[in-house]
Amino acid sequence: MPNETTRILISSIILDEDIYPRNGIDPRRVGIFAENIRDGFKFEPIEVEPAPDRPGKYRLLDGAHRWSAYKSTGLTEAEAVIKNLDGTDPLLYAAKKAIGPRQLTEDEARDTARRAYNKNPALTSSDIGKAIGRARRTVDSYIADLKAAILIDDYLSILNKTGWQHTHIIQAPMSAQCFSAVVVSAMQKKGYSG
Repeated sequence: MPNETTRILISSIILDEDIYPRNGIDPRRVGIFAENIRDGFKFEPIEVEPAPDRPGKYRLLDGAHRWSAYKSTGLTEAEAVIKNLDGTDPLLYAAKKAIGPRQLTEDEARDTARRAYNKNPALTSSDIGKAIGRARRTVDSYIADLKAAILIDDYLSILNKTGWQHTHIIQAPMSAQCFSAVVVSAMQKKGYSG
C-alpha cells in the first residue's frame, strides 16, 4: 500500500503509551516545532494507524512532538499517513521511526526491548535490535532475565506434563551462565539443591 497523505483531525489522534518508545514528550522540542509552525514551516506528515477497539481514532506511530506542537498552536487538522502494519509490532515500528532524529536513550531502548519481548517472546534479539538501534548482544543483556523466566516456565510445564509437581521455590540468582561452585555449595547447604 503506497504511503498516501491525508488530512485528519488532530482530536482523533491518540498517543498510546503502550507503543510509544520514549519516556515522555520533550517540551523544548514541542516549543521549537510550534514556533516553526507559526512561522509557516511545513513538516513531514505524521504516521498513524487505526486504533484497535477505538473506531474513528488513530494511534500515533511517528510524530509525537509534531502532533503536540499542532495541538499547542490550535491547529485542528494535520497531514498524516495512515499505515497498515500488516502484523508488524507497532511498538518496534514506532521505535524504529523514533531513532531517526534522535537515538533512544539507554533507558528507553531497554524498556522498549523488554516491552516488545514480553508481548512477543518469539521476537529475536536481532529484530528488536534493528528496531531500537542497538546490537543483538546489547538486546540480549536487556532481556536475559525475561528469557530465563520463560525457560524456567517452559521447564516447569514439561515437568508437570510428565507427572512431576512443582512443590518448592528455588532462591538462586538467574543468568544465562551456569552457577559457580560457590553458589551450588551454598544452595546445597540451605537445602535448595541436592
